[in-house]
Amino acid sequence: MVRVLAVLLPALIGALLAVLVIAPFSPRGEISFLLDRNKVAMVTDRLRVVSAMYRGQDDAGRNFSVTAGSAVQHSAAKDEVEMRDITARVLLSSGPASLTTGSGIYDFARQMVDVPTPVNFETSDGYRMVTAGADIDIGKRRLVSQGRAEGRIPAGTFSADRIVAELDARTVMLDGHARLTMEPGKLQMP
Repeated sequence: MVRVLAVLLPALIGALLAVLVIAPFSPRGEISFLLDRNKVAMVTDRLRVVSAMYRGQDDAGRNFSVTAGSAVQHSAAKDEVEMRDITARVLLSSGPASLTTGSGIYDFARQMVDVPTPVNFETSDGYRMVTAGADIDIGKRRLVSQGRAEGRIPAGTFSADRIVAELDARTVMLDGHARLTMEPGKLQMP
């Protein structure tokens, strides 16, 4: 028995030391590494986000969310963020509403959004509007179309070369070749 222990004991101690030496290098779920700042690729953009989402409440306490497929701020010198695949949702007093567009540039210093692509706005109670593009003043809650606009309300349809929508007052001004078709008996007064 002593001879067997004399032969096995050094082998067991060697194996135990090998495990103790190798164990710190085995993977545990975290990996740490060092980067050489001279060899790392640098990006020119200040901020780049994929699948961005912003949630909050407006001044009236209504929930809203804005999602973008991507958002990029190219430089800290410019207060602009370019966004693609934009969807905005808000809960109005009359129900949910959504706005979708392909792209836009948000100037957060001026609280303005320049949307050069078509804008589609819909509410759950039958209001719908499509514009060729729009300038949106977030502070004044005002939308001015960059081109032709058309839409549908519960009482009929409208179209014009340009529209100006005051969102707080819920008024829409049709400008240039304005056309409004009303369906008798459909207009509901507040």
